[in-house]
Amino acid sequence: MEKRELARVIALTEDQAEAAALIEEWFLHLNTQIFVLCGYAGTGKTFLVDHVVRALGLTPGESAAFVAPTGKAASVLIRGGTPASTVHSLIYTREEDIEVDENGEVISERFLRFVLKEKLPKEIRLIVVDETSMVSDDVLRDLLSFGIKCLFCGDPAQLPPVGGSNSLLTMPVITLKEIVRQERDNPIVRLAEEVRRGGVPAFGTYGDGAVVAPYRSLSAEARGRLLLEADQVIVGTNRTRARLNREIRRLRGIPEEAQLPADGEKLVCTLNDWGKPLDERGDFHLVNGIIGTCYNVREQEDGLGQLDFRADFLESAVYDLPFDAGIFTQGKYFHGYGEKACLLENGRLVHEDNYEVLRRFRVRREDTVCRFEFAYAVTCHKAQGSEYDKVVVIDESRFFEDADRWLYTAVTRAKKKLVILR
Repeated sequence: MEKRELARVIALTEDQAEAAALIEEWFLHLNTQIFVLCGYAGTGKTFLVDHVVRALGLTPGESAAFVAPTGKAASVLIRGGTPASTVHSLIYTREEDIEVDENGEVISERFLRFVLKEKLPKEIRLIVVDETSMVSDDVLRDLLSFGIKCLFCGDPAQLPPVGGSNSLLTMPVITLKEIVRQERDNPIVRLAEEVRRGGVPAFGTYGDGAVVAPYRSLSAEARGRLLLEADQVIVGTNRTRARLNREIRRLRGIPEEAQLPADGEKLVCTLNDWGKPLDERGDFHLVNGIIGTCYNVREQEDGLGQLDFRADFLESAVYDLPFDAGIFTQGKYFHGYGEKACLLENGRLVHEDNYEVLRRFRVRREDTVCRFEFAYAVTCHKAQGSEYDKVVVIDESRFFEDADRWLYTAVTRAKKKLVILR
């Protein structure tokens, strides 16, 4: 059923109705630029926003621009039927600068910068920002500089992103707390609500969609089946992440001696590279936290490799990416941030400092070295902003000062099936 049809048949909860009235009053009659809407899991925040936007006579993707701080967060909106993009693609243009001499020869390296657009399309009357806590203060300031009204949305019970965030969610106009009728029997939502309130879910089965079980009680066969069936395994520590990625690779039949990723393996990007668009329009880029599948992996010289990569929320792939092979072969990265690899005319790939090889061959292309790691298991912070049908959570919340928020964030990544092991 389309969202527009849903709006006709689903009655708003009491706090949704109050929030809708406040948003409409703010948009139509108040001069303040910012409205902050918070909502816990299961309170229908996304549905409410869509309902209000349409009630105001706005069209998502046209007069109402929906954005998120990351491509994976924007993809959640897109999968729900709402046209969306990243904040960066909405308000910035990317420029590559090089310095040339009087003969047109390049004398300095190319570098990428984001330039704030002079103006946005005139039809945009409202900007809806999802996952607000992940928007940095600098980007927030640039976004507000256009003078367009902004509806900021987020879940205040989730973990703050690594590296800090803005404080908007600490100052909501209203927070949705009432679980909507359609979600009241959802075991994942019930578990999330219990965790948010500081409870520790007891071992047992919660309806058809959720299980909490002791990790050590599982047989090797049962554990292997769970790990293989999961769309995503979420952990707390990097030590557990590395161990489980090795275990899942073995379960998938990949020989231990195969250090480099095999075709079809799941990887996560661990380095921002805004110079590498993932789609033709340039709405999404290869940045830290993007998870996807690799193909055509081959090792090159100087601790480098090459692969093709498709993000899990896109249909198109990017090809011939140079990547740092050191993390796979030696457990550590060989190349630093921003270092370049050179693709030679004979098809070989070498590091930019390999002068001996570069003197003998013409350079066909120079490209920044990417960083990837296996992503069958990822940390909760890396999973933030994403959602998956089937999730296995290895509960390591005890290692974190904000243990309740850690577990709440991990639990709310699951849409249909959830298994918590501790």
